[in-house]
Amino acid sequence: MSIGMDIAGRKVGIEHKPLVIAEIGINHEGSLAVAKAMVDAAAGAGAEVIKHQTHVVDDEMSGQARTIIPGNADISIYEIMERCALDEIDEMELKDYVESKGLIFISTPFSRAAADRLERMGVVAYKIGSGECNNYPLLEYIASFGKPIILSTGMNDIESVSKAVAIFRKQCVSYALLHCTNIYPTPPELVRLGAIEELQQAFPDAVVGLSDHSISNYPCLGAVALGASILERHFTDSMTRPGPDICCSMDPQALTELIRGSEVLFKARGGRKTLLDEEQVTRDFANASVVTIRSVKKGEVLSKDNLWVKRPGTGEFSAECFASLLGHKASRDIAEDKQLSVSDVDGWEK
Repeated sequence: MSIGMDIAGRKVGIEHKPLVIAEIGINHEGSLAVAKAMVDAAAGAGAEVIKHQTHVVDDEMSGQARTIIPGNADISIYEIMERCALDEIDEMELKDYVESKGLIFISTPFSRAAADRLERMGVVAYKIGSGECNNYPLLEYIASFGKPIILSTGMNDIESVSKAVAIFRKQCVSYALLHCTNIYPTPPELVRLGAIEELQQAFPDAVVGLSDHSISNYPCLGAVALGASILERHFTDSMTRPGPDICCSMDPQALTELIRGSEVLFKARGGRKTLLDEEQVTRDFANASVVTIRSVKKGEVLSKDNLWVKRPGTGEFSAECFASLLGHKASRDIAEDKQLSVSDVDGWEK
């Protein structure tokens, strides 16, 4: 069974090159002009998909959020989102700008109001963050739109992910599950790439991938080798910009390298340990054949004293035949340094 999804005509799945999502998120710090500059940089680096975050703060958070300070910030999450959120007019302009570049715009809604906004905007798919992975009421609401869903699964185990998957299956929406570690930045020892294989085994109808918060492309590239079809990293046009997610973002050069590297890994993964026809030209010179190491008289017993194995591998007896030839007699005189042929060996049957 071929598992995959379609996002605005872009096929996504194990049979297609990985989809790299450049998440500008809230790196623009609430500035539409900065957001557009980031889109320009991502487009120039080869991006296909730009991901935003849609925050309607009063519908997303209660007043209690004013007391919660994230680990990578020094002010409350409420204040951060108030500062960084775009209003609907600006976000619609951003979407239009992304699409004018020939790119796909998706966003993460953090509330019903945000989902309603994105639906009004006509987004082609939804990305849902790890914090909403077990927000089953919101998942049900978004799934009811019937559009593809990409779900990050950080801070959740297989049991809680299963409940989200049940919602997607009930609504018959195509879905992807991204392994994620919600530590900013994530140290290599906490990335846990094995979770990608675990997700695929637990949910064989899912597209799988990695949403990574590391400071390099290495985990994403490793994920492709393990079967990841979607890669997501935060993106900025400059690592010198302020913002809570800049520390784990990629710049244009890193984005280009990730796209190119993921395509190489995609081509390289899979396959079986078999002989390739394309290797024949190398086998011819790299393998060894049985040769005489001194002249041999007719009737002389073939032994280690007069036979050995040498390149190239174009002779009638490959190196693996060496032991089988010992003890046989020469059917005729054989010159030194000659590849042994079948007609040189008395009684040898082809």
